[in-house]
Amino acid sequence: MMLTEEQKRIVGANMGLVGRVIQDKIHGAYQLGIYTYDDIFQIGCIGLCKAAATDKGGCFSTYAYRVIWNEICSALIYASRRSATELTIDPELMDVPEPPDLGVMEFEELSTLLDAAEKEAKGVTAKGIRALRLMSEGYTSREIGEQMGGAKANHVTAWVTKARKYLKSRPEIQAYRQL
Repeated sequence: MMLTEEQKRIVGANMGLVGRVIQDKIHGAYQLGIYTYDDIFQIGCIGLCKAAATDKGGCFSTYAYRVIWNEICSALIYASRRSATELTIDPELMDVPEPPDLGVMEFEELSTLLDAAEKEAKGVTAKGIRALRLMSEGYTSREIGEQMGGAKANHVTAWVTKARKYLKSRPEIQAYRQL
């Protein structure tokens, strides 16, 4: 973003506003997320430059205060969403229990129980049981949807949710959840 000399002068004269926004709005290091204070200050300076570039007159400090705060909020929201979707690869931090090893007999018995449940189930519940089996073979929801008539991935996920609820209600399958 290129600023005119007048806009640069306004930014220089209002640099203290960035520190004031941070002081007023951020109350502790826990609110900074992955950012340091310097990062937040730089993000606030970007907001100040945006305010100078888009100012239409009026009280600049009031307008800039909001633009700076919005810029900081946008960065914190982005960082929060990004960290929520990232997976950790440190095995000590991952507390996911290993699935139980089923012997050949148990696997065949469970397969028979799933066959019976699929025959008794109706509509999308039966589709969900088929989708669960395909997922256990490594297929994604999108791939399963394509195999099952071009359904969307979120529909497959809904089928699986319904099938899991149905299967959890069946006492003969409860025994395998206890393993």
